Amino acid sequence: MNQLTAQNTTQDQPQTHLGDRPFYQEIDRHLPRIPLSEFQHLVYIHVDQLRMHAWEPWIEQCRNAQKEQKTAFVFIESREKWGQIAHHKKKATFILSSARHFALELAVRDVPVVYVATKKTFVDPLARWLAQDSNRRLTCMEPSEWDERGLFQDLASTYHGQVDIQPNTLFITDAERWRQKIAPGFRMETFYRALRKESGLLMDEKGQPEGGTWNYDAENRKKIPKGLSIPESGRVEPDAITQEVMTMVEEWFPGGLGDTQGFAYAVTQAQAMALAQEFIDERLANFGPYEDAMALDEPILFHSRLSLYMNNGLLDPMELCGMAHQAYQEGRVPIQSVEGFIRQILGWREYIRVYYEAMMPEVREANHFGFTRGLPEAYWTGEHACKCVSQSLKPVLEEAWSHHIPRLMVLSSFSNLIQTDPRELNKWFLLAYADAHEWVELPNVLGMSTFADGGVLASKPYVSGGAYINKMSNYCSGCSYNVKEKTGPTACPFNYLYWNFVDQQRDTFTQNGRVNFMVNSFDKKSEDEKAAIRQSAQTFIEAQPRLEPGWETSTPTS
Repeated sequence: MNQLTAQNTTQDQPQTHLGDRPFYQEIDRHLPRIPLSEFQHLVYIHVDQLRMHAWEPWIEQCRNAQKEQKTAFVFIESREKWGQIAHHKKKATFILSSARHFALELAVRDVPVVYVATKKTFVDPLARWLAQDSNRRLTCMEPSEWDERGLFQDLASTYHGQVDIQPNTLFITDAERWRQKIAPGFRMETFYRALRKESGLLMDEKGQPEGGTWNYDAENRKKIPKGLSIPESGRVEPDAITQEVMTMVEEWFPGGLGDTQGFAYAVTQAQAMALAQEFIDERLANFGPYEDAMALDEPILFHSRLSLYMNNGLLDPMELCGMAHQAYQEGRVPIQSVEGFIRQILGWREYIRVYYEAMMPEVREANHFGFTRGLPEAYWTGEHACKCVSQSLKPVLEEAWSHHIPRLMVLSSFSNLIQTDPRELNKWFLLAYADAHEWVELPNVLGMSTFADGGVLASKPYVSGGAYINKMSNYCSGCSYNVKEKTGPTACPFNYLYWNFVDQQRDTFTQNGRVNFMVNSFDKKSEDEKAAIRQSAQTFIEAQPRLEPGWETSTPTS
């Protein structure tokens, strides 16, 4: 018989009746309900480790030990964990519902599962369980995030010999092999080419890249033309379990960002795979040419949104690369689209993870430019006179997602240009995006987007003027500001903010071979032009409403 039990650790004993709630009704279907104390070995699964095949060795062990009721998988839903910062409600819904569905899938496979709900930290029930019997054993996969890893390392130190931390198998490459190389000058492209050779993806029989080049990024910078048909993105209607989580999140976190209404993300591997196949079939062909484009009220365009499911474990990144590669081999999609997609996963995603392992924990305090201003209020309200900013914020506040160009070239660039503390921006990205886990989010924000690490990750500061946004989007049409004006109250702020940034950060620009010419370009401007740029920038920066410190822990106020 399937064995799935729930416990609420706010009480001394498990609840006998957990109410008319779908998830616990499913638990009741898989009786007998076995208390946590009956098990001698627990295998802990974290909310970003939901890949079934990664757990197969322990699944078999649980089945073999089932008659003796010795081994079970354990999930812990920590209200304290999710209450630390005001996570986007759709992010919380996605993570928690996915974990609940994964637990139920194990139970359906006749695997003993214990699902613990607690108001305390997620390690508290484990610590109390270990303390009760020195013969008990806890197995876990090494957490991807620094703090959670530290908590399990502390458990292992406190309960010596009782905690077994296994290597994390959810990534393509071994971070230890590469972490010593992370330093200024070592770029993702070198890393990416090495992994292409090892994997054989888009490599010919002579060991050379398919098509004769490694990187087709130069071909992938087209603006969306008028009349181009954009396919609708797949939606997964929430089932009863997800609806229950949506209600719970609204009750638990009334001050969280956004809301749960309209939630339509996948929460099971089967659902996520269906969305992946839909992307391969309907959008991958146009993904490459238009991956950097932005368009009014079209936040998805030809992007996949599969980062959500790779980052919580539901989808295997190498399997996705293989699906895209197969589509190319079958002649269904062009090489520039497949290469761009594979590079984001095999190259960037894996490289970011190595960077995180090499740079933590010191990189958390990175602030190369020394900015100290608070987060713009617009990042919570979504309201801003710059149409590109409000358009980039809209899908984040509504769906907890946007693609990489609004993240990098609008929201992060704008934050840097108006001198926002990058650590405040980092907090926002972590709580606002459904695919944000610290190991992937922090390097992208403090390394790539804001240059806060001083150039270890990025080859240059990624800031943009109005011309770039106008080139890659249709946002500038109908904006309150005029992209053709350079200074003054009606000029596009990105224009004068960009040159003000170059001027104020001239040491960084001068020392960078890719952008040092920008300082010369600024210096060639007339004194009147320079003065107008500086004055326009100062006026605009000072006028931006900011959130008060601590905004991330509750409903913020400016």
